[in-house]
Amino acid sequence: MSETLAPAAAAPASLSRRRVLIVIGALTLGMFLAALDQTVVATALPTIVGDLHGASHLTWVVTAYLLSSTVSTPLWGKLGDQFGRKFFFQAAIVIFLVGSALSGLSHSMIELIVFRALQGLGGGGLIVGAQTIVGDVVSPRERGRYMGIFMGMFGVTTVIGPLIGGLFVDSVGWRWIFYINIPIGAVALAVTAVALPGTLSRVHRVIDYLGSALLALSATALVLFTSLGGTSYPWTSPFIVGLAVSGVVLAVAFLLAERGAAEPVIPLHLFANPVFSAASAIGFVIGFAMFGALTFLPLFLQEVKGVSAIQSGLRLFPMMGGLFLASIGSGFLVSRWGRYKVFPVVGTALTTVGLYLMSTIGVSTGAWTTAAYMAVFGVGLGLVISVLLVAVQNAVPYEELGTATSGATFFRMIGGSFGTAVFGAIYANLIVSNIVKALHQGKAPGFSISGDNPSIIHHLPPLQQAEVIGGIAHTIQTVFLIGVPVAFGAFLLSWTLPELELRKSIRETEPGEGLGLPEPRTSLGEVQRILERAASRENRSELYETLAARADIHLEPRAVWMLYRLADRPGCTLEQVGARLKVEPQRLEGGIDALVAAGMLQRNGGADGHTLVLTGHGHEAIERLTAARRDSMTELLAGWDPEAHPEVLDMVRDLAKSLLADDDKLLAEARAAPARAGR
Repeated sequence: MSETLAPAAAAPASLSRRRVLIVIGALTLGMFLAALDQTVVATALPTIVGDLHGASHLTWVVTAYLLSSTVSTPLWGKLGDQFGRKFFFQAAIVIFLVGSALSGLSHSMIELIVFRALQGLGGGGLIVGAQTIVGDVVSPRERGRYMGIFMGMFGVTTVIGPLIGGLFVDSVGWRWIFYINIPIGAVALAVTAVALPGTLSRVHRVIDYLGSALLALSATALVLFTSLGGTSYPWTSPFIVGLAVSGVVLAVAFLLAERGAAEPVIPLHLFANPVFSAASAIGFVIGFAMFGALTFLPLFLQEVKGVSAIQSGLRLFPMMGGLFLASIGSGFLVSRWGRYKVFPVVGTALTTVGLYLMSTIGVSTGAWTTAAYMAVFGVGLGLVISVLLVAVQNAVPYEELGTATSGATFFRMIGGSFGTAVFGAIYANLIVSNIVKALHQGKAPGFSISGDNPSIIHHLPPLQQAEVIGGIAHTIQTVFLIGVPVAFGAFLLSWTLPELELRKSIRETEPGEGLGLPEPRTSLGEVQRILERAASRENRSELYETLAARADIHLEPRAVWMLYRLADRPGCTLEQVGARLKVEPQRLEGGIDALVAAGMLQRNGGADGHTLVLTGHGHEAIERLTAARRDSMTELLAGWDPEAHPEVLDMVRDLAKSLLADDDKLLAEARAAPARAGR
């Protein structure tokens, strides 16, 4: 494992509780905006196309954001590590806000697509920055909790994004989907400028500029090829052929560059791992299906069913809610059963069936039937997304944990970019011919066959309106039907996913984990995050009781906790300890008496009262308890060789001590506990 632990990972910046909460609030705002903009435009697309025209390019409003945010993520992470996280997080906010403002001011689809790409560039930096800065400003005990909040927020924004988009479209107009980011982002920028320390940790990283550039260019060329071919340009045109050739050549150049890169964006030897290869392929297809469907379902609901933008957002709840709930449920069941392969198999099967069912939805299909079909599709997606991440983390050695985790998520997001582009190309290629076939009595005056302004449909004579709507419905049905064999390919791939015994450290996932962008964590950082996440869910009283038993120390949990409270402030009086912990001294006397009786603490007289001083036996007890804590943590890292990875041993040793010395849960219990009788 070549990474070195960032100093702040073990020793966060010394900030007041109030300041930490302010910083976390600002980070949450930034991350919320970046996560929300993945899905918020879905329900606004029909209205946007009506205002700006260019229906053949509608999917690029989604694709541009996904593509730029995904390919820029590794670069943001490494730049922040090496040159300072505060500066680059604020730079990401500024880029995101500029992209948002320009997107709202767009007067053509091309302008909107370009500015959405700029917005996505900033969005990638927001997500990476928020997750890495947390480790710099909060204690190890709290990191797992805050990371859980971030991951849960990703899941929630996935669900509510389309609804929020519809709400803005129907109330103040689609441009406010982007304008609303400005005041919220400005608050995040101002707060981080004032409250975030300027001396956050730095880690020396070798930045793979060449690999990042080649990857971005190759992906862009290939997505443009699939999107523009046969629509804006003939398949045989020099431009389209040039895009295809350029994409392949750049991809080959990327592979060659990665072979010689000191810290490659995607280490090629990972593909020799059958779990990583299968999970990446499945994830690509799942992303393909998810974002492709998310783009066209609102179009179907608004143009075929005639519902408003906000109603289309509400009607997407069965799909988005099913995705989120299934993601949480599968994570819980994997933790309980210790098995994961069944979930991708069942999930990809449901995804395939769901796509087929949605391909049968027509003008006369009832709302409840449509909701049921979307729920099947959403549950299928949810059963796969988080579990694939678990499978990858479980299959790779610890020195590859960081790159494998971000790599698996990367392929799902790239799949989303290709899915929206390909689905959009299919739609654009079929829409004109299907509408022409549906119009038995010829084109109505003032109606554009290209469908660039969908709102005109509802002003047509009833007969022609019904025929045009039928043509649009048939086109979207075909789009979903073509997605069926693609999803079935993922189902076949799921059977090739090897099932390995789950490590203890990998059994639990956070709600929404895997739904976000790939975060370029180091492997050491990923190991630490797993341990912190496990620690945040422990029952603290039971933990201290278990540690005392392992260390062969006969103390109750409150006394063990008190031992650590006194270790970092020797020679204090009981009143001083209580003032520092903001606990009435009487509530601490039980633990003090137990330590004195055990010979680990002595009271020395003084002018200010009795000072509390740890004895040699007390210091020895702390060492034994810390060793027991370290051993319990290393048991989670089954398969880890401490001699091969001494930096992990150092991290676990520091983390074990800090997790015991920083214990808000038992502190809260001490504040709430009744005072001893007779005191």
